[in-house]
Amino acid sequence: MTVTPPPLPRSEDTGGDGGDGTATVPAARAATGAGGGVRAAASRGFLARAALVTAVLSAAGSLLGLVRDQSLARLFGAGSDTDAFLVAWTVPEFAATLLIEDGLAFALVPAFSAALSRRAQGATGDPVRSLVTGTLPRLAFAFAAVCALVAGAAPQLVQVLAPGLPDPRLAADCTRLTATCVLSFGLAGYCSAVLRAHGRYVAPAAIYVAYNAGIVASMFLLGGAWGVRSAAAGVAVGGCLMVAVQVPALWKQLRTGLRPPAVTGGAAAGRPMDLALVASVLLFALCRQSQVLIERFLASPLPAGAISHLNYAQKVAQIPMTLSLMLCTVTFPVVARALADGDPERARDRVERDLAVVSCLVLLGTATVIACAPQIIGLLFERGAFTAADTAATARVMRVYALGLLGQALVGALVRSYFSGVRPVWYPLTAMTAGVVATSWIGAAAVGPWGVTGIAAANAAGITVTAALLLAGTGRCGVPLRVRRVLTETSRPLRAAVVATAAGVFAASLPRSAAAGLLSGVLTVTTVHLLLARALGAQGVEPVLGSVRSVTRRLRHGLSR
Repeated sequence: MTVTPPPLPRSEDTGGDGGDGTATVPAARAATGAGGGVRAAASRGFLARAALVTAVLSAAGSLLGLVRDQSLARLFGAGSDTDAFLVAWTVPEFAATLLIEDGLAFALVPAFSAALSRRAQGATGDPVRSLVTGTLPRLAFAFAAVCALVAGAAPQLVQVLAPGLPDPRLAADCTRLTATCVLSFGLAGYCSAVLRAHGRYVAPAAIYVAYNAGIVASMFLLGGAWGVRSAAAGVAVGGCLMVAVQVPALWKQLRTGLRPPAVTGGAAAGRPMDLALVASVLLFALCRQSQVLIERFLASPLPAGAISHLNYAQKVAQIPMTLSLMLCTVTFPVVARALADGDPERARDRVERDLAVVSCLVLLGTATVIACAPQIIGLLFERGAFTAADTAATARVMRVYALGLLGQALVGALVRSYFSGVRPVWYPLTAMTAGVVATSWIGAAAVGPWGVTGIAAANAAGITVTAALLLAGTGRCGVPLRVRRVLTETSRPLRAAVVATAAGVFAASLPRSAAAGLLSGVLTVTTVHLLLARALGAQGVEPVLGSVRSVTRRLRHGLSR
């Protein structure tokens, strides 16, 4: 299955002589003239299909992630062995953020979008091929070198990450196995960025399905002999599968899309990636992910299981945030291409629409998580070595952690507007540093009286500070958003979410069964939030309801056939 973008109009040129003495019209402006509505509708239809496919596959990956966490909890509980693995889990968490989700994508997608724009404008040679040959070998060598370094320094890394860990040798063994993901995630992230820049979203969206399937299979096949080390081995297997599922699509795209260099005397049109740009996005992603280091450092001296409770709470609570950002994943190349074509207004409108939808979705998820936390954790994890006490502790942490989901989603959406160009921007790093400092100070002060719940509160406060700073700085450094309009629009689903949360808590507490309570709470939260947000005039509601209606019609049509 391939989601194919609509053909771009020929007038991607920025203007000039049309060949017959008349001036051609830039594509962004031509869309407002004759036939522009058709082009806009095609673009909207493509983005909707791409977002739907991405969301479905990402949801499947998230569900497998829950199966992975359920399997980890069932097989190994929430004790010292699991804590040791979760310290080693820091490596793939960092690698995913730096190399797949944020860092590398923020550098590569705009670079390939600019190369595609130059190719469409008839540049000498092939800018896309020049970019591939100039970046892939060097990046692959760098990934392999860092992989070897992390594996060799595993004991020292564990000592720095969690000095109070009861079994550092087990954590070091797991870290050596998970270190392989630096190479595999780097290659997977490169493939994803190239495919998304070309409008191909199916294979990149499927990588976490393959990844989590590899981990789950390894735990059940090797768990009896290797213990929790089997989960670390699964990270190595899953990372290789992430690359494997994308290679066929990448090879097909490059084989059909790349053209041989022109034989004219001009220089090749490829432009090397700016090292300052790569440094700015990687440092931002590294700083953002360092919140995990702070949390685990503060939690390591707490009683056994504290890191596990925080981990399970985060994994479940982050699902609404991850799904809400699927639209931004699809539209990021669109924003980058608009800036490459010299049309900042089109980029601004796209980002503001994305923020409206993201706010509506993530607040709906936040209300559901807070209202139904005990039921969700109990149904997902309370079996085997995971006890009722673990459920209660994890649910408390998750409710507090969920208070920062809006901030996390806004950071994920806003930072794309900063890194959509091909020039380095350092303001996001400054904003993220301020958020990390806030997390550190608040966490250090709160961990004593409130334990792991205080750490979750510090995380929520720190990421909210970063979101506020990123929104305040868009006019100076990123896509020039209308901040007052964004704040007004975000406030509407926020008010709806507050009311929906209160109604959901009441509805979820009525049934005795956890499953019935979860169903009652989810239905109540969803109904109250969407109806109230629509009544308040939230712009993000209509795209959500439109997608639901579209999926429902397709399901009815499929069942009727």
